Amino acid sequence: MSIKKNGDKTGLPTASYFWPLGRYQKLYSRALEDPEAFWADQASDLQWDRPWDKVLDWQPPYGRWFVGGRLNASVQCVDRHAKSWRKSKVAIYWEGETGTTRTLSYSDLYEEVNTFAAVLKKLGIGKGDRVTIYLPMIPELVVATLACARLGAVHSIIFSGFSSQAIADRVNDSKSRLIITASGGYRRGKILPLKEVVDEAAAACPDLEKVLVIKYTDHEAPFNPTRDVWYNDLASAERTFVTPESMDSTDPLFILYTSGTTGKPKGILHGTGGYLVWITKTLQWAFNPNDNSVWWCTADAGWITGHSYVIYAPLALGLTSVIYEGAPDYPSINRWWNIVDKYSVTALYTSPTAIRMFMKFGEDWLSAHNLSTLEVLGTVGEAINPEAWEWFYKNIGKENCPIIDTWWQTEAGGFMISPCVGIQHYPLKPGSATLPMPGVDTAVVDANGKEVPPNTTGYIVIRHPWPGMLLDVFGASELYQQVYWSRFPGWYVPGDFAMKDSDGYWWLLGRSDEVIKVSGHRISTAELEHATVGHASVAEAAATSKPDDVKGESIVLFVTLCADTQPSDDLKRELVKHLRTVIGTVAIPDEILFVDKLPKTRSGKIMRRVLKAVASGTAIGDMSTLDDQTSVQEAQEAYEELKRACRGTGG
Repeated sequence: MSIKKNGDKTGLPTASYFWPLGRYQKLYSRALEDPEAFWADQASDLQWDRPWDKVLDWQPPYGRWFVGGRLNASVQCVDRHAKSWRKSKVAIYWEGETGTTRTLSYSDLYEEVNTFAAVLKKLGIGKGDRVTIYLPMIPELVVATLACARLGAVHSIIFSGFSSQAIADRVNDSKSRLIITASGGYRRGKILPLKEVVDEAAAACPDLEKVLVIKYTDHEAPFNPTRDVWYNDLASAERTFVTPESMDSTDPLFILYTSGTTGKPKGILHGTGGYLVWITKTLQWAFNPNDNSVWWCTADAGWITGHSYVIYAPLALGLTSVIYEGAPDYPSINRWWNIVDKYSVTALYTSPTAIRMFMKFGEDWLSAHNLSTLEVLGTVGEAINPEAWEWFYKNIGKENCPIIDTWWQTEAGGFMISPCVGIQHYPLKPGSATLPMPGVDTAVVDANGKEVPPNTTGYIVIRHPWPGMLLDVFGASELYQQVYWSRFPGWYVPGDFAMKDSDGYWWLLGRSDEVIKVSGHRISTAELEHATVGHASVAEAAATSKPDDVKGESIVLFVTLCADTQPSDDLKRELVKHLRTVIGTVAIPDEILFVDKLPKTRSGKIMRRVLKAVASGTAIGDMSTLDDQTSVQEAQEAYEELKRACRGTGG
């Protein structure tokens, strides 16, 4: 990849460019050479009820951080700010899809969290109880989460697009006593019947005791007087202070289930002290926010990005955050950018999928928006392809904003590999997550666990515990050891392919299990997709496969095109030639289908299993997490049209 060198602070270098990394390297080396002293210094920024006896108790594969220390997560996020000069500072700007807005100061948030905690306490919720939260992106979601933390209850947030069966599976696995939900939510102009979905789930949850319902939408939601409780009625009588539970640093804070569209979901269990230290420091190091920052992480709180960088880290740091309920392009493509303009957002953290969606519409529409307040941009969810990186940098950041391309996962808790403008401005490379965070000891190894030379693809491994690491898989310790620690004993295995270049920069290449095997050659879907969107006519691409009697699997590409580009057979031939040039003959797809939109979850992730089912002619299965189910119908129609065309030509 050839990248021009740029003279601004972002400094886009060629691969042979060398630069001093003094401040970053000093911090990184100190974290690995004396981790206990290093992390003791970092942890001092939090408010501890009792100091720790030991920074790290490492009994492989279990790491316990700040052992003996005591603190409360809601105190870090609310109390200490409400009792300081920040009490009148805006904590949350909230905007609903319908245009309704709310502004909560840290004092407001303090009162709301105490009220919610009092309601939960009245319902018998206390330390160690599990509470399921199934809410849209409304302020009460943040409040309910912090209220659980205040009482020492372990929260399990479920993305509000999941089906009743998915809810029941998670409630039963976590043994939740209570579900917190709302009458409904809004999505693309429609009401999501959340309470009805919860009712279906509750019928399959024998240990569930109560459903706490927040009145949000105007429609009449079903109500079971023997089980359901209206939150609004109880809250009006519960304006009171609730003493926060002093928690051990190693006590659980939450369970978050990894997406389980196929197979049983895993309940990732995160602790309190180590997790809070990790997410606050990584946000500071990566994005360098200050008291004047307006932070907007566009993720849903049902995912780990929302837990760490919508709720806990920005509030623990006393930042002002924007939270938006709806879709990025509803009711028009301008919605997000109106919000950036309206609230003078300084830091925008979003997904490459969203960026590529905006790219399809060109750039002319952006001129109507003032984006000059933006100082830093970020991406999460998948490796960003260089073309989307350049578009984001040029058209949204106006070539003034560094792009913080972050790699991490649910199990990691927070950023693991990312640019660190809060430590040092160093050159960025479009498509590279750059360098590991301090305290992250990473390597790229082959199938035998041997470290590979630069510019060689292999498995990423982490060779030392870090404060944000998961405590366990809830109720499945054997699974924890088997999935993450058995392949290369003593090393944590995230399950991703990666490569380090000659400068030591990291390039993340997607899941090691998202691989298509064509005639014995293994090709990652990420590599295929990145190569495809490298063509000037392509906005987005999703690679999948179907069974092939000769090759084992054959490649199928679903492609969305940029504005003003029309699908044609000539363009298909161009794409084949492009892939042959970029990757090689093994990457030639058997089928290319042009579609207007790809099936995605509401968090913006492409659902490749749906496309694989379409291509293979098998059952699609659960589509409850899809943002727009018409995308599946369109893919099916495109595939049927392709088959008819092949039959008509004898192909």
